[in-house]
Amino acid sequence: MDLFLTVLEIVAPVGLLGAIGFFWVRTGHEYRMEFITRLSMTLSVPALIFTALMKTEINPSALTNLMLAAIFAYLALSLIFWALLRMGRLSQRTYLGPMIFGNTGNVGLPLALFAFGEAGFAYAVVVFAVMAIFSFTAGVWLVSGGGSPLRALKEPVTWGTLLGGLFLWQGWQTPDWLTNSLSLLGQIAIPMMLITLGVAVARLNAGHLGKAFAMSLLRVVICMGVGVGIGVWLELEPVAFAILVLQVSTPVAVTSYMLAEKYGADADAVAGMVIASTLLAVVSLPLTLAFLI
Repeated sequence: MDLFLTVLEIVAPVGLLGAIGFFWVRTGHEYRMEFITRLSMTLSVPALIFTALMKTEINPSALTNLMLAAIFAYLALSLIFWALLRMGRLSQRTYLGPMIFGNTGNVGLPLALFAFGEAGFAYAVVVFAVMAIFSFTAGVWLVSGGGSPLRALKEPVTWGTLLGGLFLWQGWQTPDWLTNSLSLLGQIAIPMMLITLGVAVARLNAGHLGKAFAMSLLRVVICMGVGVGIGVWLELEPVAFAILVLQVSTPVAVTSYMLAEKYGADADAVAGMVIASTLLAVVSLPLTLAFLI
């Protein structure tokens, strides 16, 4: 019972804020997705990442180990899912990105904060940053069928991560007035991301949900297995290990659908995976947290 209540306390805020966004648009209220997304990814999320890294008291070497673990994990997932999609004769352009990249921002960051506190959140930021850089380089290149993989250098999230890592490594701190301002700006990121996730799911039109559920179930099993395997191999300390497994096991990111829509991949198929994996996460994430706590 105690474990159930602990998991409920962690998952409930994520579910409730997502539900607010879902029912907000379902009841006919306006929600300017493009404005909120741009505000989040341009200002609040970079500020959140920068301040989280700058203020963390975790040994930089431990963060470096987790960063390497995340890189290895995403490379392993890329190879595994590429091979499986090739064997299944499914479109790499449509399915590979959604199979690899989880919702480490909207879902992973708040879950890490609620489950493991500030230390877990700092670790989760590292995995989120690695995923974001992969997604905005290799992910965009894959779904668009080409283009420059250096797109990530134009993203404020990348610079927030690099500057935060530099300040952490050097032990630097911004003046209190600037730190407080950036912290306040970053605090709006998590609730906005969760509400936006609910809005995005409410607006998706999904098809072929049976296939999407099967692929989502296979995805979460493989992602958890890779996370556990990499964590054991690199001998990560317990909280870092838990964060790695949790982050790589998050449901398909809504940005995968947005990229598919923008670059002409099968957006309906990706929408189905977003919905299926998000619904599946209602069960899989509490079980994962019960295993990790």
